[in-house]
Amino acid sequence: MILEVAMIRILFMLVLIAGCVATSYALISDSYEKQSRQMLREIDADALYTSAALGRSSIDRRVMDVMAKVPRHEFVPAYLRSSAYANIPLPIGHGQTISQPFIVALMTDLLDTKKDDVVLEVGTGSGYQAAVLSGLVKKVYTIEVIKELGESARERLNRLRYRNVEVRIADGYFGWEEYAPFDSIIVTAAAGHVPPPLMKQLKPGGRIVIPVGGTYQVQMLMVVTKDASGTLKTRQVLPVRFVPLTGKAGQG
Repeated sequence: MILEVAMIRILFMLVLIAGCVATSYALISDSYEKQSRQMLREIDADALYTSAALGRSSIDRRVMDVMAKVPRHEFVPAYLRSSAYANIPLPIGHGQTISQPFIVALMTDLLDTKKDDVVLEVGTGSGYQAAVLSGLVKKVYTIEVIKELGESARERLNRLRYRNVEVRIADGYFGWEEYAPFDSIIVTAAAGHVPPPLMKQLKPGGRIVIPVGGTYQVQMLMVVTKDASGTLKTRQVLPVRFVPLTGKAGQG
């Protein structure tokens, strides 16, 4: 009898603990959802503020819908999760950052992707930009030169079931010739110049979105387009601040 009472008490405590854990998880999830909605409002506000440079006052709704779905808190270090949805860049280790949400939305929007596109990303980082792109295109190939970041991003993207993203650990300056040409290419760190291999691996009609400039120089977010004849045209969008691209492109 005493044993039965003890067992009942233990079961009761386990149920109580499980209930507390579930309640805590629900509160955390609700908090992330609220923070995500605030993030989206701030992206909209930034787009309105930069409308003169962009030529329009809003980010494409397809992009915003995907931004709302990607759990940004999964792509930052655990100690920074409370700030995951703040409209600022955050460190992810190895001297690298996860970009400001507005910049992620802007660069994604500037790619002008279609659902059947195949996109190359240079600079995987934590995998956040690739996760955003995965909801908009057929396939994302992403390259990270820092082995630890690349391996961590691969595991994270697999765990979160982003099945149309493939990660490679290599110098992104040289692109990914095996799967070229690409409908569009995005570079998520500042290069000293637009890498010629990337221009070569871009499809006619495609575009590259890339920040260009040195570490201690003014960096400009640029859109490079290739017309049907292979002629390249560049457009400056607005000044930005990125960590330098690690590898050959970062050398100027």
